[in-house]
Amino acid sequence: MTFDVGIDIGGTFTDLCAIGADGNLITAKTPTTHYDLSVGLIRGLKDLGRRAGQEPEVFLGNVEALRYSTTIGTNALIERKGPRLGLITTAGFEDTIFIGRSRSWADGMAVHEIRDMATIAKPAPLVPPEMVVGLCERMDCHGAAVRPLDPDELREQLQKLVDQGVQGIVVSLMWSFLNPAHEHEVRRIIEQEYPEEFLGSMPVTLASEVSPKAGEYTRTMTALVNAYIHGVMTQELGDLTTNLRRANYRRPLILVHNTGGSKKVSRTRAVLTHNAGPVAGMYGAALIGAQEGHENIIFADMGGTSFDIGVLAGGRLKAQDFIPVIDRWRTNIPAIEVKSIGAGGGSIAWINAAMGGQLEVGPQSAGSVPGPACYDQGGIQPTVTDADLVLGYINPDNYLGGAMLLDPDAAEEVIGEKIAQPLGISNLEAAWRIRRLVDARMGQEMFNEVALKGHNPRKFVVFACGGAGAGHACGFARHIGAGTVIVPAMSSVSGAFGASSIEIRQVWEQSRSFKVFNFMDQSYLADPAPLNALIDELKDRAMRDLRLEGFDGDRVDFTLDYDMRYGSQYHLTRVTAPKLGFEGAEDTRALCDLFEAQYATTYSPEAAFPSGGINIEAVFVTARVRQEPRRLIAAGEAAARPAPVTATRPACFDPAQGMVDTPVYDWAALNPGDTITGPAIIEAPDTTYVIEPGWSYRMNEFRNGIVTADAG
Repeated sequence: MTFDVGIDIGGTFTDLCAIGADGNLITAKTPTTHYDLSVGLIRGLKDLGRRAGQEPEVFLGNVEALRYSTTIGTNALIERKGPRLGLITTAGFEDTIFIGRSRSWADGMAVHEIRDMATIAKPAPLVPPEMVVGLCERMDCHGAAVRPLDPDELREQLQKLVDQGVQGIVVSLMWSFLNPAHEHEVRRIIEQEYPEEFLGSMPVTLASEVSPKAGEYTRTMTALVNAYIHGVMTQELGDLTTNLRRANYRRPLILVHNTGGSKKVSRTRAVLTHNAGPVAGMYGAALIGAQEGHENIIFADMGGTSFDIGVLAGGRLKAQDFIPVIDRWRTNIPAIEVKSIGAGGGSIAWINAAMGGQLEVGPQSAGSVPGPACYDQGGIQPTVTDADLVLGYINPDNYLGGAMLLDPDAAEEVIGEKIAQPLGISNLEAAWRIRRLVDARMGQEMFNEVALKGHNPRKFVVFACGGAGAGHACGFARHIGAGTVIVPAMSSVSGAFGASSIEIRQVWEQSRSFKVFNFMDQSYLADPAPLNALIDELKDRAMRDLRLEGFDGDRVDFTLDYDMRYGSQYHLTRVTAPKLGFEGAEDTRALCDLFEAQYATTYSPEAAFPSGGINIEAVFVTARVRQEPRRLIAAGEAAARPAPVTATRPACFDPAQGMVDTPVYDWAALNPGDTITGPAIIEAPDTTYVIEPGWSYRMNEFRNGIVTADAG
């Protein structure tokens, strides 16, 4: 039997999901090995093989596609272990990346860090000032050359960078997204001076190719981030591919992108791998939602390190991030918007002395090594997982299906010493407050993400995913007024499930301004030929790239999106076009009507500015390879009936009542249709469900858990 395998490496666990040719799912979790990510990955693949009833070598030989959500690039940025880069820009703009934008000091910072304005500072630049040089060349705002490039000046400035040990060069010239001729000439001269056969040969990254969009600072930073992580990813992915070959995997490694698609490693830009794991999870939620009949979904993934939130309106991944921030740098990649906060099972609880001894949870995390105190691997800080263990929700002898034993005494001790004693409360009360605080924080962030996009959170269904999502679903859903929570059967490895199913998809983009509606004379775009030509050019680029990956053009579908705004307004609104181009004024009018309706939904009709006209500011062509959507196999009929109780265990659902005997159920023994009334605990091989009082659980025909709030 053949398999499609998805891999999602998180801060605490590496998740894996294999989908067999018969549609059945096999999942596995293994601790993330930060010293070498491939160690934990290979270990997890071998575990998948054993669960599939095959020897590891046989299993990997039967894997048709291995899709990987990697954190290699993100880790390289956090650890600052990228190459020594040089930046070539237009003379007079050498300080652009150091000046940044007005709010660049806060980009990528948590709320509690932004509040501390007395100590906050801009991040150390990826490129030091001495590694930035300027060239006396210039393109104007229409893409016309007003000052030619001087090759001799370039060679002189290049030598300065080489003498300082440059290992890679980024070229970002003014207005290059309109006319990249000078950037292409710079690369040609660099490669002429230092050809591949020279030891001085180095990679050259052009901003016009990585990010052909307006915005001097964001275009340059996107190219810099891409170049910074490119080398590290090349090395580590090369080593991983070698290890996979030795383990008998014979096909190309496919990387998941933050644009909602995937491509082979050889055709992937490094910058597009950032935050791909949560996007893969959202893709999986969209697949399940379509089969379950849900289009408006709040994706909530609570892992060991972070809590990821995504919004799917209309069942599609189309909410591009308005300000995509990678680590501490603002970029302009066409990424799906995902909000991440430091709230997970490994989030550390601490007393904030500066706030009068207030209890805080996160954003710091204990990670996987040493992990929470109950892991008994050297952790000395209390975490959410420790609190859940003290409250009796987690079985210390059956964590991860018994593969990992927990130490409840260590959890009691660390919560007592670090939280209960300073606050003058019992250990049980301290654990309860930790849990309630993290649930409230997650719920508030979920509410904000939905409401600020113009939606009513109560009209959305929550998908609780991640290793800790099932255990906290009732808690964070309560804070947004959600009455229904779906916990997918593979919830703890939702990112890996989404990765295993994600389509081959890419986005080609180009900034270009077109006034499609002129308010002064009430006229629509008279000549759409330049806009149509740009659309055709982007389609041709996408088709060429997919053909190089080996895909037939007959399998490719295109979607067209525009960034639009009222003239002179700052905020852009992403609009999906009803047609791939313009044939007449009626098409232009229809697009403007779509923009006005979407703008009114997001910002309210009162915010409209029709007197400014309507502009297109960027064009996005999405190319996807057509494939049959993944569908879950029904496990049986779902006639409602009470589930059998496996055991009982003391657990706390109210500190005033203390620990009370609570029914415990074995998830693997449940059948579709089984119902459970809270309070109750359901133990699955890779997660634990906590059904709080006032909530009920029902397993549906796909073994997904439907958790609902009782009426009244």
